[in-house]
Amino acid sequence: MFGRKKQFQVPKITTVIGAGTVIKGSLHFEGGIHIDGTIRGNVTAQQDELSTLILSATGLVEGDVSAPNVILNGRVVGNVLATGRVELAANARVSGTLYYKLLEMEMGAEVNGQLVCQEETDLASLPKQQARSEDAPVQEEEHSSVAD
Repeated sequence: MFGRKKQFQVPKITTVIGAGTVIKGSLHFEGGIHIDGTIRGNVTAQQDELSTLILSATGLVEGDVSAPNVILNGRVVGNVLATGRVELAANARVSGTLYYKLLEMEMGAEVNGQLVCQEETDLASLPKQQARSEDAPVQEEEHSSVAD
């Protein structure tokens, strides 16, 4: 019926990172994760329809986030790649590029970087493109001096 939105089902939370907890290193999860603490490293989810990262107002991720669904009310210093849905609550702060398929943003949320709406096919190829650009050799310019 017109005017009715399909409700997003948040999966059962299987992992909680409590306030005051600091994790140094990358984190891989599946299902639902709720972060109240700090993660200094990349956070990557199993790429299924239900995997969801929830970052509370006290949560901080210093690294890239890659998950199908992302609900932010805290800070991310890094890029966010969501193959499904992104919800930015009023206290959300992202310093980096936000790639999304669907975006919901409350007044007060901030993105200090780019907002990039992607098609499903674009999102699937994105990490490969980034990896290629990081592995590419740096070309140095040749400078020659002319002596008179």
